[in-house]
Amino acid sequence: MTAPPVVPQDIADRAASLRRELEAHNYRYYALHEPSISDAKWDRLFRELHDLEASFPILVTPDSPTQRVGAAPLSEFAQVSHRVAMLSLANAFTTEEVENFDRRCKAGLAQPAGESIDYACEPKFDGLAITLTYENGVFVRGATRGDGTVGEDVSANLKTIRAIPLRLTLTAPLLEVRGEVLMLKKDFAALNEQQRAREEKVFVNARNAAAGSLRQLDPKLTAQRPLSFFAYAIGAVEGIDLPPTHAALMDLLVQWRFPVTKERRVVRGVTGLLEFYQDIGERREQLPFEIDGVVYKVNRIDWQEQLGFVSRAPRFALAHKFPAEEAETLLLDIEVQVGRTGTITPVARLQPVFVGGASVSNATLHNEEEIRRKDLKIGDTVVVRRAGDVIPEVATVIYAKRPADAREFVMPTRCPICASAVVRLEGEAAARCTGGLYCPAQRKQALLHFAHRRALDVEGLGDKLVEQLVDQELVRTPADIYRLGLAALAGLERMAEKSAGNLLSAIEKSKRTTLARFLFALGIRHVGEATARDLANHFGNLDAIMQADEAALLSVHDVGPVVAQSIARFFAEPHNREVVEQLRACGVSWKDVVPESKPASALFAGKNVVLTGTLVALARDEAKAKIEALGGKVTGSVSKKTALVIAGDEAGSKLDKARELGVTVWDEAEFLRHLADVEEGLD
Repeated sequence: MTAPPVVPQDIADRAASLRRELEAHNYRYYALHEPSISDAKWDRLFRELHDLEASFPILVTPDSPTQRVGAAPLSEFAQVSHRVAMLSLANAFTTEEVENFDRRCKAGLAQPAGESIDYACEPKFDGLAITLTYENGVFVRGATRGDGTVGEDVSANLKTIRAIPLRLTLTAPLLEVRGEVLMLKKDFAALNEQQRAREEKVFVNARNAAAGSLRQLDPKLTAQRPLSFFAYAIGAVEGIDLPPTHAALMDLLVQWRFPVTKERRVVRGVTGLLEFYQDIGERREQLPFEIDGVVYKVNRIDWQEQLGFVSRAPRFALAHKFPAEEAETLLLDIEVQVGRTGTITPVARLQPVFVGGASVSNATLHNEEEIRRKDLKIGDTVVVRRAGDVIPEVATVIYAKRPADAREFVMPTRCPICASAVVRLEGEAAARCTGGLYCPAQRKQALLHFAHRRALDVEGLGDKLVEQLVDQELVRTPADIYRLGLAALAGLERMAEKSAGNLLSAIEKSKRTTLARFLFALGIRHVGEATARDLANHFGNLDAIMQADEAALLSVHDVGPVVAQSIARFFAEPHNREVVEQLRACGVSWKDVVPESKPASALFAGKNVVLTGTLVALARDEAKAKIEALGGKVTGSVSKKTALVIAGDEAGSKLDKARELGVTVWDEAEFLRHLADVEEGLD
């Protein structure tokens, strides 16, 4: 046999140094979430260690960072007997049950009346419980909870989780650390997005994703999954003097470089327990990980030992669970709702089920594409998810329970409210009703947009008044605004005769407008003020625009296929054309546009301009109008395409971005000088 090559001392020292350095960086990145070096530098250090170990295999140690990438696949998991049983916690769902827990603890400790117990509180992770065994400071084994007495040896898989230290700073003969393997919300979302891109099965929730990832027979697959770990207890120990409280033990785990949640607190008595429960519950959606409740533990370790255990649960601890967020039920039907902007949203009609603290009979399905992606059929048994105030959703289908007569959902081609055509524009997931001016479901939104100051500018016609006009069926389409009388308006809540008269004057004034404003007021999807102006300037009159096909519309400046399709379909809908004619009949008028060549100003023509800060001499809208009248285009953000930034008082990040990109910047005085020069023909 060939003897292994002798490793030069400097090589051995360098390998040891690299292992220590990489583990230190792993700890800061995965446990503290405070990276100390760039990913590129970490990769260079890792590659150097990998190359040294490849040249001298004798250098490879079980705790080396290079061993986290996954070992050979396992034929099956070996069984591991726990030195200290991994027991489950008793559950509580009500305030009364928490009060009873506190009362039992007091009785078991013979606490005097009026005395309160200190409890250590922490979130109850929704992951997979595991135990880590360290001998002389080196990770040697990791196992699942199993039945509490015997678990599965998943050591090779656990070594791939970078948040778990493989070597500790202490060298005690034995240390078992208990904790939870889980997947952070952001990592779970990214994993499912990746699964969809590969057209592979998506995971129902983060817990299932974490459990499935940890129990892969091939550790290389586990290494590809973004798993995290949090420690929350210890099991068997030898050669370590433990602190007297659970809170101090958690601090010690942090010192040993285990990740421990920051959402932990010591509280006093029942009041403190319930306040912690409420606080975590309110912040639950903002936490980076999924939880299904909180855990209470008597803080003093000697009191924990005194209270002991009952059956398979400790007397000194309790899991206070949140209401279940998922439940099974039947998908009875799929109907559609029409939103304020015409969006057609499929809605699941469910057999009522109690989930997330409430009875749920409806759940959003978002759009037709989502239904197809989840392969939902009417008659399916589904899992419904509801978290806090979040709208309930159908998470997944239980395919094993699909009946033979399950039916496909078919998106309607006509709006269920107004019978206008339902279309789905290219590049959009949502289908929409095209009866914008006519559809009752869109009525309030259409009227508010129509009356906006940048549209027909009906002063005084705001949200509350529109609500009353629509609810009392005084106004059905924008044309009905011009048929309102003094008596009808004065009879509305908070509308005296004088206010009604002022509104009628504003309505009369709004009849005289411009073609561009009128087009914008119609609320055609994707047609903003700039596009409305371009349409008016290009075609000159409304009839030409209404008759234009998509090919003709594409010849307009900045009108692409999606916008052209939206305009053509809007005017193809008879209801919309009818409302336009009614508006004309009511006296709404404008002058046709005679296309004019814009003043030739090299400073503005064809250039993107950004306004930022407060302008003193000109209102923002006025400045924008002047720039656009000279052929410029005012945009909302600074980019490489920006030619000029006009900065008023208290200009902020946009000005900083302009300077960073080297974009020309004018103050208001310089802008006004150039405007004056253009008007005098000097610029």
